[in-house]
Amino acid sequence: MSTIVEARGLKMYFPVGRTLGGKPKRLLKAVDDVSFSIQKGETFGLVGESGCGKTTVGRCLVRLYEPTDGQIFFDGQDIAHLGEKPLIPYRRRMQMIFQDPYSSLDSRLNVAQLIADPLYVNRVCKNKKEIDEQVESMMEIVGLAPRLKNAYPHELDGGRRQRIGIARALVLNPKFIVCDEPVSALDVSIQAQILNILMDLKESRKLTYIFITHDLSVVKHISDDIAVMYLGQCVEMASSSTLFKNPYHPYTKALLSAIPVPNLSKRNVKPTIIRGEVGNPINPAPGCRFANRCDYACDKCIGTDIPLREVEQGHYVACARLAEI
Repeated sequence: MSTIVEARGLKMYFPVGRTLGGKPKRLLKAVDDVSFSIQKGETFGLVGESGCGKTTVGRCLVRLYEPTDGQIFFDGQDIAHLGEKPLIPYRRRMQMIFQDPYSSLDSRLNVAQLIADPLYVNRVCKNKKEIDEQVESMMEIVGLAPRLKNAYPHELDGGRRQRIGIARALVLNPKFIVCDEPVSALDVSIQAQILNILMDLKESRKLTYIFITHDLSVVKHISDDIAVMYLGQCVEMASSSTLFKNPYHPYTKALLSAIPVPNLSKRNVKPTIIRGEVGNPINPAPGCRFANRCDYACDKCIGTDIPLREVEQGHYVACARLAEI
């Protein structure tokens, strides 16, 4: 199996305030030295609490952001710092499903216009008839009734809005899609429908996903490999089955212990409580960024950044005290 997307040392910093000379006073390190690879036809899960940098990683991969540093390879080509014109053919092959199924849609356009917009922008159809055929086909694929063709986003519920987002992402027939918490704003029954659509499309169209979420039960259901992020850095990465059976990092263990278990015999099992507050991502000090909340933290965890290292085949962990835990 070949690699379709790879991030190497990816960094995305945002300036916070500026001096009189125009230089940034401080840097918010949203993504700080993150590396991973995604195989063709697989789903790569990216999990962590809100503000850890998951969405920023996804936006960098499809070049909505130009990363501060690092490399992003798509089919072997480094696209991290490509200009707008060289990026055009790559943009057609990479798309994104946004988290909010309402604010990501232009309220002035109806369903047909929203789905057709990428076709007009990229000029991939010869005439309006061909565009209409593509729109009708995509609406059928994602389960939108033809009668909704002239409806506007405010007239639809969250599930139908998200189906529009999926149809819009798929209409250019991409190979790689960033799914940025595509079901977090939906109720449970609609979540299942959207997840089933995504999984069916993955099989039928040979798609590759990066699935960004904070819902571990969802990511277990859909992902082949999973990376856990905390405050801009990746702390653990493994296959889905390995991560859930044998987590190593204290943060990963705490996240997994919080998953509700529908088993009355385990009702007395208490989740691991993460104490304290999330650290400041603005100019963070070197060292483990989870140290101020970790029960196992010691002097080894402070002063030097801790890289991911392979503890088992395909299982990577960033922890200074791994051998002692």
